[in-house]
Formats: sequence, structure tokens, C-alpha cells
Amino acid sequence: MTERQSSFLKGAMVLTAAGFLVKVLGAVYRIPLAMMIKEEGMGLYQMAYPIYVTLLSISTAGLPTAISKMVAGEVAVKRYRNAYRIFKVSLIVLTSVGAVLTLVLMLNAQFLAERVLGNPKAFYPLISISPAIFFVSVMSCFRGFFQGLQDMTPSALSQVVEQLGRVIAVFVLATILLPRGVEYAAAGAAFGPVVGAVAGLLLLVFVYSRKKPQLFGSFEESNSWSESPLIVAWKLFAFAVPITLGGLIVPVMNLADAAIVTRRLQDAGFSMVRATELYGQLTGMAAPIINLPAVMTMSIAASLVPSISEALALNNRQLVARRAETGIRVTLLFALPAAVGLFVLAEPACALLYDSTEAGIPLSVLSWGIIFLALQQTTTGLLQGVGKTMVPVRNLAFGAIFKVVINYTLTAVPAVNIRGAALGTVVGYFIASLLNLISALRYTGTALNLKSMVLKPAVSAAAMGILVHQFYKLATSAGFGNGIATLGSIGVGVLVYAAVLLAVGGVGEDELSLLPGGTRLIGWLRGISFRRR
Repeated sequence: MTERQSSFLKGAMVLTAAGFLVKVLGAVYRIPLAMMIKEEGMGLYQMAYPIYVTLLSISTAGLPTAISKMVAGEVAVKRYRNAYRIFKVSLIVLTSVGAVLTLVLMLNAQFLAERVLGNPKAFYPLISISPAIFFVSVMSCFRGFFQGLQDMTPSALSQVVEQLGRVIAVFVLATILLPRGVEYAAAGAAFGPVVGAVAGLLLLVFVYSRKKPQLFGSFEESNSWSESPLIVAWKLFAFAVPITLGGLIVPVMNLADAAIVTRRLQDAGFSMVRATELYGQLTGMAAPIINLPAVMTMSIAASLVPSISEALALNNRQLVARRAETGIRVTLLFALPAAVGLFVLAEPACALLYDSTEAGIPLSVLSWGIIFLALQQTTTGLLQGVGKTMVPVRNLAFGAIFKVVINYTLTAVPAVNIRGAALGTVVGYFIASLLNLISALRYTGTALNLKSMVLKPAVSAAAMGILVHQFYKLATSAGFGNGIATLGSIGVGVLVYAAVLLAVGGVGEDELSLLPGGTRLIGWLRGISFRRR
């Protein structure tokens, strides 16, 4: 694999490392914050988020991806001046959209707090968080531009700085404002995303200013051809609108869950309190665990869009197929063991994280959704890279329909209850990922090699699952506590999966070279192979 061929995977690894750190920071800071501002403060803090995220997705779900794709295509054919034109137009568009949406939230904060959320105190966190929409929108333009240049490091660094700024601001402001009242403390916490976004944006502006001499040199040396701003804006929106619609499907699915699951559990004979508890186990405990492995595939998808666009701009269909195959293969290499491991350790993992083995019940079902969620994300990146932006939107919507039907039907069955909602999610992503995969293979010209892409990692994951299960039983029988037994089982699982995968030839030097110390590992394995001969 050449340097250009592997660049998107290296970029994915950079984004993945940053993504995991951001996820860990995001999960950890909520625990002391909840102890500080208590249940009411956390409730007010969380009330602002669904509205904020929905408005933010309008400006940032599709446009950064469109910028990344368009810039990558222009750079590939050395039209640097037009790539810069795309960035400048995008910056104006995202600045305008972010400003408008910020004003919309500010001007309607009181109405939303009183009439929609049903709590006038929610006005304060809504007002507090609204400027974040503007700063995140501007920041996403810089991220899309750098990703289009296939330089993922600035985006990764800005994510980490953004989250660090958020966490620090949350605690400082909540502590200062808590004596004035819990609503003010919640507002202080809600201002954390604003501080984080400003910090992340300042870092990107600094990196851009440092790289500007080099970038402007290439822009000035390129040919003078460039499209008019109106044409660039039209192309941006034509590409971004379908992605934005797709980005809104998941929040709508979550809203449907909130409306359906607890009511159907009550229809099954559960009390309102018990139905709420079961819903919390699914969405507040099991779902966040499932989303952790998705950090990897989200990074792969983000890297695939510009890399596929580059290959298409060069009219190199073989390179498109190779990159698509590598993306799918690496996705399954990570998703299959994650699904098997969480299925085997569902209850121990929930006991370790939440002190609740019961949350392992929906997690054991939901764990298989990791495979299909991962495939759905990666294939969406592939389809966006080849310009088929409406295809994944249609497929995800189709999967969402299946999810809602299954949730409504099975959750009301007393013997199934919350498992039905978990199964609906798995089936929904299965439908979407299957349809996406069929389309991605066709549009990229990729052949599905079942032996190397599916069978070898599946066999390795199955062997891992069996040994992990046995190790956990032995560890607990020997008197070790759940925490030590679970962490030890995870460590054994990683080693067993890697060993079996290497033994069956399920991973090659291309993938190993991306790991820390991968070059030395390749040399060691080559030495073993030579000595055996």
C-alpha cells in the first residue's frame, strides 16, 4: 500500500484516538457535575441539549462533509485556487447559518422553555448554550477544509482542545454560579460548549495561519480558473442537504423511542416508574457503550469521503475500489470483536460501569448492532465519496421504519419488553447497512471477499468470545471481584483476537503498519517467518 493509498486510514487512526479521548472526557466529567448540581440541575442542563443538537445538525451535519469532498476533488487535479474559493465561500455560508440559528434559539428560548420543555428555568441554559452554534459552525468549516486536504491532525487536535475547554468551563462556571441558584449553575454548565468551541476554533485559526504561506503559495502557483461563488454555494448545498436530512433521522428515531418505548412497556403491564427505569437502561446505559466502538468507524467514514473523492477526480476506479475494500475490511476487523466481546461481557461490563447487571439485558441484544452500525457509517462515507448522498439517507429511513414497527410490536410483549426495543435498533441498522453495502459495492466497483473480509475476523472473534467467557468464569470462581475479572477478560480478549487473527492471516502488513509500533511488529513477524523457512 502506497503512502497515498494508506493516508485515509492513518487519518482515521488520528481521528479515532482523538475521538476516544473526547468520549472519555465527556463521560467522566458528568459524574462529578451531577454530584455538584444534583438531579434538578442535570435535568435543566440536559433539557437544552436536544434542541441545541438539532439546530446544530442543520448547520454542521452536511456542509463540512461537502467541503471535505469538494476540496479533495479540486486538490487532486491541482485546481488549488478553486479549492481555496470553496473554503472562502463555505466560511461565509457557515458563518451566516451559524449566526442565524444562534439568533433563532436566543429569540425563542423563553417559548421553548415554557411551552415545549415545560420548565421556565430551562430558559437560562438555552440562552447560555446558543452561541455555541455559531462558533461550532465556523469551526466545522476549518475542519472540513483540512480534511479535504487529507490532513486530519488539526481536526483531531481541535476536538481535544474543544472538549478540554468545555470540561474546565463547565466546572468553573457551575461552581461560581451555584450559590445564585441551580438554574444559574445549569446555565454555567451549558456555557461550557461555547468556551470549548471558541478554544477549538482559535486552535484551528492558529494552525491555518501557520500553514497559510505554504497553502497560499500553491494557490497562487495554480491555474487561475475558479468557479463563481454562487456556483460553489449551489454545489455545497446540493451535496450537503441530503446529508443533513440523513443526520436528522437518528435524532428523530431517538424521539420516536422516547414516545413509544415507555408507553408500550406500560401496555405490557409495567408501572410508569419501572418503564422509565427500563428505558433508562437502554438509552442511558447500554446505548452509550455501543457508541464507543462507533468512534472508529465514524473516523473511517470521515477519512473515506475525501480519499474516495480524490480517487474519482483522478479517474482511478481501481484506487476507488481498493480504498473502499480496505475501509470495509478494517471496519469489520474492529466491529466483529467489539460485538462479540460486549455480548459475552454484557452483564459484567454494566456491573462494572453502572453497578447494574440488569442493564446488561438490553446490552446483550444491542451489542450485535455494533456490526451493522459500523458498516452503515463506513458505507455511508463511501457513498458520500462517490456523490450518492441520497442513497444512505433513503436506506437509513427505511431501516428506521423497521425499527419503529419492531419497537412498537415487541416492546409490548411482557416476556420480551425492553429487549424488543433493543432488537428494533439492531434490525434497523441491519437493514440500513445491508442496503448501503449493496449500493456501495456497486458504485465503487468493489468485490466482497467473504473469506478475508468476513470469515477470518469472524472466526477470530468467535474464538476470542469462547476464551473470554471461560476466563471470566475461572476468574470469578477463583475469588476475584467482578472488576478485576472483567478487565482481565478484556485484556485476554484483545490478546486472543490478535493472535488468532495473525494465525489465520486475517490482518496484513497494511493494517499492522497503522498501529503504534507496527513497523517493529512487522519486522519481528518477518523474522519469525524467515527462521521457520
